[in-house]
Amino acid sequence: MDRIVISGGSPLNGIIPIYGAKNSALKLQAAALLCGDPLILENMPDLADTRFMVQLLASLGVEITWIKETRTLRMHAAEIASTIAPYDQVRKMRASFNVLGPLLARVGHATVSLPGGCAIGARPVDLHLKAFEAMGADIVIEQGYVKAAALRGLRGAEIEFPFVSVGATEHAMLAAVLAQGDTVLKNSAREPEIADLADCLNAMGARVEGAGTSEIRIKGVTSLKGTKHPVVGDRIEAGTYALAAATAGGDVLLSGARAEHLGALIDVMKAAGVEVRAEDRGLRIKRDASKRLKPVDFETEPFPGFPTDLQAQTMAMLCFADGQSRIRETIFENRFMHAPELARLGAQIAVHGNEAVVTGVDRLIGAPVMATDLRASVSLVIAGLAAEGDTIVNRVYHLDRGFEGLEGKLSACGARIVREKEEQA
Repeated sequence: MDRIVISGGSPLNGIIPIYGAKNSALKLQAAALLCGDPLILENMPDLADTRFMVQLLASLGVEITWIKETRTLRMHAAEIASTIAPYDQVRKMRASFNVLGPLLARVGHATVSLPGGCAIGARPVDLHLKAFEAMGADIVIEQGYVKAAALRGLRGAEIEFPFVSVGATEHAMLAAVLAQGDTVLKNSAREPEIADLADCLNAMGARVEGAGTSEIRIKGVTSLKGTKHPVVGDRIEAGTYALAAATAGGDVLLSGARAEHLGALIDVMKAAGVEVRAEDRGLRIKRDASKRLKPVDFETEPFPGFPTDLQAQTMAMLCFADGQSRIRETIFENRFMHAPELARLGAQIAVHGNEAVVTGVDRLIGAPVMATDLRASVSLVIAGLAAEGDTIVNRVYHLDRGFEGLEGKLSACGARIVREKEEQA
């Protein structure tokens, strides 16, 4: 098993390219099941999660050609060979559950394992299933599997989500594009990845309007065609490297990052004393590491609010602030598990339910730490970049689910960071 070793204290200077968004790419991969023509995705991130999805799609009969040098993924679902997504595949990654909707829409039936819980909360799929039932699907849950059927086809429906859910919004879109009649999704999520999915579906011949707003309208079509689509840049990756530069200090250009996707984070970073500037090529982050950061209070919210996927990384930055910051997590339970690991480096963090109080310190001291989930793992890397001495981050397989070439990108900007095999007991 790998670990990452960081020798802290080096500012970051240079250019970091931002790749395609994991959270968009996974749903775009599922969209390949909707038609018999090839779907070609450009700017495709090469991650553990996207590789898991490729394996699942191949097991369903999708022909895969992935040219990683050009970041191009070609998926051709000429025939659906299987409509069963087994537990061994779905358990590896929750997003693989999203093959249910496309299979149901195209073939009329599917059997997909329930994904189960995860380290940052239960994240149940009941909203997904209720949306499909509203479109006329019969759904039975047996022995941990969802068995869904709509043998006469899905029907358009008006669906109002009781709370904002990115996953349920995207999954309902993937099914509704081939439903008979009109579908209206109310209280929809508004994330850029949803607009990206809609752009791809529309290029395939779907009729989706309103993506990026709280109400999405979909006119069902009888069939879709293949297309070529570039995956939108990963705003969470961009935000993570922005926070790394802000914490370690230096001058970094995030090539391909879009300021309009990171408004809430940019507000917090500016309030902390970080210089953030939009440029033609992307987003520039500058900070003099000799000056203390300012404390900031914020809470996570659905887009366009502050993203929960950047909460852990921002906490790492605020460990170095001159004063006390308050963070409220309103999206997921159990999402402060990085706090005890940051405390091993000397951070002062008090967690009370869904609120964390971070009292800034003069310095952190490197120590062995353990990653608990994807975003927590990279928050430890960020803290290690600015800590004194060596920080050893164990269980970095979490990191590989969402960040491609992290050590290389940071090393190119002057960080002292290496990946090595964990010592065996």
